[in-house]
Parts: sequence; structure tokens; C-alpha cells
Amino acid sequence: MTTKPAAPVPASPRRTGVRIAGAVVLAALLVPMLAACLRVQVSMGVSSNDRVSGRIVAAVVPADANDKGPQLKAPESLAAKVRVESYTQDGYVGSKVFFEDLSFGELSQLGGLSEQSQGMFQLSMQRTGDLVSLSGRVDLKSVPPHGSDVQFTVAFPARVAKTNGNREDDSTVSWKLPPGDVSQIRAEVSYADPNTRSFAGWAGIVGGITLAVAAIVAAMAYMDRNPPAPGTGRFSLNEWWRTVKEHR
Repeated sequence: MTTKPAAPVPASPRRTGVRIAGAVVLAALLVPMLAACLRVQVSMGVSSNDRVSGRIVAAVVPADANDKGPQLKAPESLAAKVRVESYTQDGYVGSKVFFEDLSFGELSQLGGLSEQSQGMFQLSMQRTGDLVSLSGRVDLKSVPPHGSDVQFTVAFPARVAKTNGNREDDSTVSWKLPPGDVSQIRAEVSYADPNTRSFAGWAGIVGGITLAVAAIVAAMAYMDRNPPAPGTGRFSLNEWWRTVKEHR
């Protein structure tokens, strides 16, 4: 059966902590011992602020007219960030999930999309300094070997340094996972920690203010040590400030 490749989804920016680890259990997408052709497409984008957005498709070729395929449901904890729609395309039926602005830790809650989670699809994203690593283990031993299509695509905000996947471009990696087997997923990318960037910006502002105050203090000290000659009509900064306060 012909299938359409999954396209990476652009990420939306935000923040996260210095070291974040999350186990993403997307086994909800894979119903064990399926007798029909299976389609699973996971596409996600990681922003430079360590937020993740993307799309999940979980569908099968229906066994009969009443077969609606995998029915996923957004976890209550992610109700504001996850939207589930029905999926009907190319003879497949099931569910299509859109998620937006998730932290690395919140990804673990996507395992609540279905009560039939069996731990087939386990992923983790972790930050150590400026290094973000993706790792996972995908067990598709119970998935039909013929007619199934399982794809996983990730777009990062910087060039991928290491991966065992297929490079779509410098920052995008995909995996086509074989049914009936166990696969490993690995990728590493380096980009600045968003918390470090925020602190650097704040420090720059504070530094600028400090320098400005120091300059004013130095000018006041200089003017007081070098008063103007009588009759010149010049004020020291201290005299000017006293005059302002007297006329308030």
C-alpha cells in the first residue's frame, strides 16, 4: 500500500529548565496484534526555547464499515495544548493529534492519549548544558510486517551533530521504523540554553544601568571638587538637584 511521508512541523518558541528529561510514551498510537495495515506518523519540531509542537497520526485500514481505527483522547493535563481530530485519508481511519508549546517534560504525558499503552514507543529528550539529546527504543514486534508504515520526524533549531536517522536537511532527521523489529533512535544537537540566554540579557541590562549610574555619580563628584568660579552662572549637579527639589 502506498503511503505519504510525514512532513516536519515548525516549532513555536518558549522556555524550559537547565536540565530536562522526559520519557515520551507514544505506545498509545500502536494497538498490539493489529490484523490490519497500520499507519503511524509522528512529526515534531523543537524550538530554540526548548518547546515542542507537532502532529501525530494513528490509523489503520478499517476491517469493516463500523471500524473507526485508533481513537485517541487528549489528556486532561494537556487539554489546552493538545487537539484531537478524526483522520480519514488514503483508505485509513483513525485519529490525528496536534500538540503545541509542550516542554520536554510535558511530552511524557502524551502517553495518556490512549488506555492501550504498551510501552512500544519510548522516547526521551534531555538537555545537558548546550547539548540536547534525543534517544528512544521502538518495539514493533507485534505490528504486522506487511502493509504497515511507521515514521518519526524531528526538526531541530540547529544543525544535528550526530544521529542514526536519515538527514532530511541539516536540522531535520527522520526514521522509517520497520514492523516486526526493535529500533533505536538517537540524535544530538547543540544550541544555547534558553535560561542562559535570558540571564545574559538581564545581566546586560543591569550592567548598562549600573554604568550609567556610575557615570552620573562620577560627574557629580567631579563638579563638587571643581566648583565654578563666582559669577559664571554654572551650577554643580548637587546644586541643580537641590533647586529642583525646592521648586516641587
